[in-house]
Amino acid sequence: MLPSWTDGPARDEIIAFVRRVTDEESSAHVPPSGRIAVFDNDGTLWCEKPGPIQAEFLFRQLARMAEREPKLAERQPWKAVMARDYAWLGAAIEQHYRGDDTALHAMVDGLLQCYVGLSTDDFARAAADFLRAGRHPQLGRPYLECTYAPMTELLHYLAGHGFTNCIASGGTRDFMRTVTEEVYGIPPENVVGSSVALEYREDVGDIVHTAAVEVFDDGPMKPVRIWSRLGRRPIFAAGNANGDIQMLDYCARGTGASMCLLIHHDDAEREYAYTGGAEEALLRAARDGWIVAGMAGAWHTVFAPAAGVLQ
Repeated sequence: MLPSWTDGPARDEIIAFVRRVTDEESSAHVPPSGRIAVFDNDGTLWCEKPGPIQAEFLFRQLARMAEREPKLAERQPWKAVMARDYAWLGAAIEQHYRGDDTALHAMVDGLLQCYVGLSTDDFARAAADFLRAGRHPQLGRPYLECTYAPMTELLHYLAGHGFTNCIASGGTRDFMRTVTEEVYGIPPENVVGSSVALEYREDVGDIVHTAAVEVFDDGPMKPVRIWSRLGRRPIFAAGNANGDIQMLDYCARGTGASMCLLIHHDDAEREYAYTGGAEEALLRAARDGWIVAGMAGAWHTVFAPAAGVLQ
């Protein structure tokens, strides 16, 4: 079981936890209806560097806008997109985790323009086409092969023991929904994420996107959205960044058995090594006894075999 995981504390803790909550004779037993597992997506289930995969999809739309209206390239986020300035884009996310949303607001305001008037069906088709045809700019792998093999194994392992797996991510819900069942075995109704405000248009008989954010599913909003969408507190949660702290805390502070897993990116050879945006999460993990799985030591394999640059 879990062959992509090395023999060590993380794998041992996962297996021991699942045995405890599925053993009907155990005082920690949890019936299948209560075996809810929630996972962040970017950086937890698939690669998030040099920027989130969805960002690349939206940046392409922004580039097309700037090509039609060159003056847009004089301001953010179009300026960064046209210059392929991943440093600015990445800094916007890290600044958000430190409490400064100035750059993030500029980025979101621009990204919303990619959605306006687009039906949910049209957006889903465009997102699915991008994910199935695109390749990671540095790893050289198809996007759908940028999922972490140990984590997909974990999803299948939990599902095989009566868990209901769900995603709770800062990424956009409707972008992820196009492929989560295919790559993770998680159906669209179990995907919780950020969302653009929608409206029903009688003139076209469809649901379309507006130019407003409905919710940014990050930080303290994650447990709120988990409860509002799923109606249950998870007993297993996995994340990788500061924006996952409250989700992990919500899981840990239930009345029964629980497990919190933090993925640590410390493998520059096979993926990326970074702590930016995860500093507080690592401190909380140490303080509260959450399990930290460093890629370099906990995983035999990062990605499933493919023709990528980094294996």
